[in-house]
Amino acid sequence: MFLKPEALVHFLLGDKSVKTEILDAVESKSLKKDIPHFEIGDIVDVRCRIREGDKERTQVFTGTVIARKGRGINENFTVRRIVNNEGVERIFPINSPNVLDIRAIRSGKTRRAKLYYLRKRTGKAVRLAQRHSTHTVSK
Repeated sequence: MFLKPEALVHFLLGDKSVKTEILDAVESKSLKKDIPHFEIGDIVDVRCRIREGDKERTQVFTGTVIARKGRGINENFTVRRIVNNEGVERIFPINSPNVLDIRAIRSGKTRRAKLYYLRKRTGKAVRLAQRHSTHTVSK
């Protein structure tokens, strides 16, 4: 059985849109309702839940947001900080139940969507110029 090109395109696009609607409906149940506002270049405190055996504790990871990618349930962000002269990066899923809170501490002035160039810098060169913004929390 052969379909006309118009019918084939309609069939493929029609099924694809139905699939994405179904996936979006299923994913919407797992999305967090109160995601705080933060941007690339912000210094953030990420409180995450750590499970060690049967014990559970909260750990704070403070660093600069260098990337944010994905959408919906697959959205995640990368936070980088320097520990003992060694760069440490963690990728956090925004909608994960293990990410308890994200708090923007200081806003950085950037003109890029991804700040991967900070990986090559050391010392004071890693710091970004501060941008005064209303979404940050003063310590």
